[in-house]
Amino acid sequence: MTDESFGAVLKRHAAATPDAAAVGYDEDSLTWRELDARSDARAAQLLEAGVVRDDKVAIALANGTAHHEWTFGAWKAGATPCILPYRLPAHELGEIVALAAPRVFVAAPGLPRTDAKMIAPDSPLPHEHASILRAPASSWKAVASGGSTGRPKLIVDQGPPGLTPNIEQLIDFVGMPRGGTILNPGPLYHNAPFLFCSLALVAGSRVVGMARFDPEQWLQLVEREQVEWCFLVPTMMHRIWSLAPESREAYDLSSLKRVVHMAAACPIWLKQAWIDWLGPDRILEGYAGTESPGTMITGAEWLRKPGSVGRVAPDTLTVRNSDGETCAPGEVGEIFFPAASAERFHYVGAAPRLDDSGRMSLGDMGYVDVDGYLFLADRRTDMIIRGGANIYPAEVEAALDEHPAVADAVVIGLPCEEFGHRVHAILEVRHGAALDIADVSAFVAERLAPYKRPESYELVDTPLRDDAGKVRRAALRDERLAWIAAGKPFQRRCETD
Repeated sequence: MTDESFGAVLKRHAAATPDAAAVGYDEDSLTWRELDARSDARAAQLLEAGVVRDDKVAIALANGTAHHEWTFGAWKAGATPCILPYRLPAHELGEIVALAAPRVFVAAPGLPRTDAKMIAPDSPLPHEHASILRAPASSWKAVASGGSTGRPKLIVDQGPPGLTPNIEQLIDFVGMPRGGTILNPGPLYHNAPFLFCSLALVAGSRVVGMARFDPEQWLQLVEREQVEWCFLVPTMMHRIWSLAPESREAYDLSSLKRVVHMAAACPIWLKQAWIDWLGPDRILEGYAGTESPGTMITGAEWLRKPGSVGRVAPDTLTVRNSDGETCAPGEVGEIFFPAASAERFHYVGAAPRLDDSGRMSLGDMGYVDVDGYLFLADRRTDMIIRGGANIYPAEVEAALDEHPAVADAVVIGLPCEEFGHRVHAILEVRHGAALDIADVSAFVAERLAPYKRPESYELVDTPLRDDAGKVRRAALRDERLAWIAAGKPFQRRCETD
């Protein structure tokens, strides 16, 4: 069945398997019948609050069943769920809420007040309510983005919330089971975790969620819940792989048929380690933006093209130089999506970056090899230009991540009178490890050309990335520029050769 609204799909699953588990976070769980009934009740609350078709309902909640019942409630009420982060500073979150202009804001107490009607996520359910299924909204989701640039924006998906052929194709394309079990370790306020959890429920699969990612708990849940499918970001993969080998091997992962990863560049050594561990048939990597699909690559393909994110289909992505000309094979340029991509969504608070032909760019850089496989570099704004040489932070970070005492690394460019910019590495030290910068410098010297090696280091003991593996690189850079201006010491120096 196609072109069936998400609310109608949920009711179909509730009728077929009413008492089967639909979604759960530890002891917080709902059956299909309960998810359908509770989302009906939430839809009734939204309608009573004045929600009409195509209104936005802002949802800023931690991972839990309430997130899903309010999301389906918004769809059933004919509204667009606007998924917002709940951990941002009040000012920044307030800016995003102002952009969204929602009719209703579902959030825990303490978040910024707005003109929207505020509803507590655990507000009492109406005693009596009918089964609700209003005409679906024109757009099925709106997610916040752009925080790393300092200018928030919303990305609104213009497709209706329904089981359309495109949605069916996406479910199959990523190898998601129908009627199976998936595991979500990521925060639902990020697009990929929200997208895949929603698709899983539409596909009739049970969602096992994590309130917060923990590497050993991930292994425990895969074994205990017989998980078949999971989405991870490379940061999570790194933390799982960093467990002691005896811990990793203590769990039975035979139920796991597919691990999908995307959202950030995966170091080649880490990807190889996971393929060696689980086998190439279980690993699938994707490159895409919230705004548009891109490429996919299987583990077996990747072994033939290490570092690639997939083969570019005809008439889709192109890589272009600063003059707008198609780059030669192997030449790094800006990645452009076809003009039709810009018709799939619209921004609130920003405008898409389009060239003269209407092709859209997300700011990513990369190159296509002679066989048509795409390799990513870094975003235009992240690239470090040192003495006229282009340095891609992801390459330096991948080398640093291999060091056994480094839990994570972020590389930025800081001012340098001689070369314009210098490479500065911020290192998150692994818990319980002793890190010597001279040792790290020697380690990197075996892996990178001299001009790419960090010229200064900084050690931190707090996470550099959020639960979805995202890094606020521009904010880290701006903070350190302010420290430099104020004469505040924050680094340990280590000169390159």
